Amino acid sequence: MEVVTTKITLKVPESLNDGILLKNLYLSCDPYMRNRMAKPDRPSYVDSFTPGKPIIGYGVSKVLDSRNPNFKTVWGLTGWEEYSLITSPQLFFKINHTDVPLSYYTGILGMRGVTAYAGFYEVGAPKKGECVFVSAAFGAVGQLVGQLAKLTGCYVVGSAGSKEKVDLLKNKFGFDEAFNYKEEEDLDAALRRCFPEGIDIYFENVGGKMLDAVLLNMRLHNRIAVCGMISQYNLQQSEGVHNLFCLISKRIRMEGFLAFDFYHLYPKYLDWILPHIKEGKVAYVEDVTEGLESAPSALIGLFSGRNVGKQIVVIARQ
Repeated sequence: MEVVTTKITLKVPESLNDGILLKNLYLSCDPYMRNRMAKPDRPSYVDSFTPGKPIIGYGVSKVLDSRNPNFKTVWGLTGWEEYSLITSPQLFFKINHTDVPLSYYTGILGMRGVTAYAGFYEVGAPKKGECVFVSAAFGAVGQLVGQLAKLTGCYVVGSAGSKEKVDLLKNKFGFDEAFNYKEEEDLDAALRRCFPEGIDIYFENVGGKMLDAVLLNMRLHNRIAVCGMISQYNLQQSEGVHNLFCLISKRIRMEGFLAFDFYHLYPKYLDWILPHIKEGKVAYVEDVTEGLESAPSALIGLFSGRNVGKQIVVIARQ
């Protein structure tokens, strides 16, 4: 990756009736972006990045010029650059609530929030008293899923990659239990310790060995909401999962999902989450990196667990 300086006219060309010119404020670093660095023929749900062009990702931006006067501050897919000329403004959401940090729209109030909300409630379909396990629980999605589970009246356990994160999961986010997967020699034993009667809902962010261990510990007739598999993204050859027969013997429903399948729920989600944030009923942690030149290392850090909370990059402060 390299930083390239070019010039841009801070005006939407007359030929672009629907175009908008953005000054990017915050960029989001997300694990799925690694998949966009694969060869175009590798199966994925998003197009590969184009070498020599800016990376595309979720961000929060100030609208400098637009034919639509209602567009002032927005979040959506923008370029990893200081200014972006957007020709498809329908991919953006107008930000109406500015009494919370704008950076939250890269995470809890943006795509990652919809992911947690839809994945847990629509795919997971929780019931009060159920046992929930969240892997990568300190990530942007995992930290919210755990709190949703607690608000629903569930018992929730999370896994993370450091003692600091484990302590925060229990003491800040209210998880009933958490463990450092890097210190566990036997993940099956760790899960049996935390869930002596088994798991009802697994919110999957990791894949690989963690998924294999979870399958052994699922209860009958329960479900796995598959959000991501970060342990596999940097492998030349994905790991095999050996305990898939448990899907049959335990009659488990395992379902993958994508946030944009549920964007129609975004207004409902905002109405629900904003009061919870303002009243302190939902906590949120960000890991902030300053400057566009720092964005590549911030993205790479996701895959070693270096970030503590939602990883964002500040380009400019409004």
